[in-house]
Amino acid sequence: MRRRPLRTLVPALAVLAAAALSGCGENAPGGSSGASVTTAKDGRYGDCEVSGKKGGVKLKTVSSGTLTVAGDLPSRGWWNGETVDDIKSGFEYCLAANIAHRAGLDKLSIRNVSFDAMVAGKGNGFDLAMAEISITDERKKAVDFSSPYFASNIGVLARPGKVTADNIRELRLGVKQATSGAQFVRDTVKPEKEPQVFPGDAEMLAALKGGRIDAVLTDTAIVLGQAKGAKGELAVVGQYETGESYGALLPKDSSNTEVVNGVLAELESDGTLERLSEEYLGDALGGDPAAVPVWSL
Repeated sequence: MRRRPLRTLVPALAVLAAAALSGCGENAPGGSSGASVTTAKDGRYGDCEVSGKKGGVKLKTVSSGTLTVAGDLPSRGWWNGETVDDIKSGFEYCLAANIAHRAGLDKLSIRNVSFDAMVAGKGNGFDLAMAEISITDERKKAVDFSSPYFASNIGVLARPGKVTADNIRELRLGVKQATSGAQFVRDTVKPEKEPQVFPGDAEMLAALKGGRIDAVLTDTAIVLGQAKGAKGELAVVGQYETGESYGALLPKDSSNTEVVNGVLAELESDGTLERLSEEYLGDALGGDPAAVPVWSL
């Protein structure tokens, strides 16, 4: 379930509703197809208020005075906007803003980088990446990860009434390239038909709505946001527990990893992560991840 900020996302979402999406680009180095820069003003980066001591930690950055963050953009609730230039809020955007503030960096630059390039360690020109990236041992071979900031399960998005825990192996399943959901389907679900692999969420959703596949399997919090955007046409009918969490991705052997871990610990203890999840994820997800039925295989 993407993260319950490490203390309590679920209570926060329950208060909101009794309670995300990605694009990809690959034109510029590292798979980037867009970038924007925001300069802090009056204690805000875009729409994000920041907290804590400015400049309490130091980061080595690729651009002086700037924290450059990669994402697979946009992503509902996490990086809000229609284009890269539009993004000024969201859980991960504002988390990045808080890291920049505490590192004394007045500029926050965000870059659109394809998900598979990031997790393969092929991206370059950024200090860290946040794209609802599950921490896995396989990915750790190519990149570093921060400590977790959100817990993640695999959700099943489908038309209501068509897909069940009993028939899922018989159906046509869709997954996103290079994601933990794709690996989970291949290694754990083991469907009778080869799953269809898509480069991004937009293509995968179009296939589901067009009837070319029966279900999409990816992170629960992502598909909850997609279901909300589908206005009843689609629903998150179940989820599988994975024990995985999201973390910030950094270049392999980065000197910044422990510094970022320290900042995340502060943001957890002072309630910032809980506040961000309440402000940005409850409405975007349209429901509590814990309320989705847990399926077994």
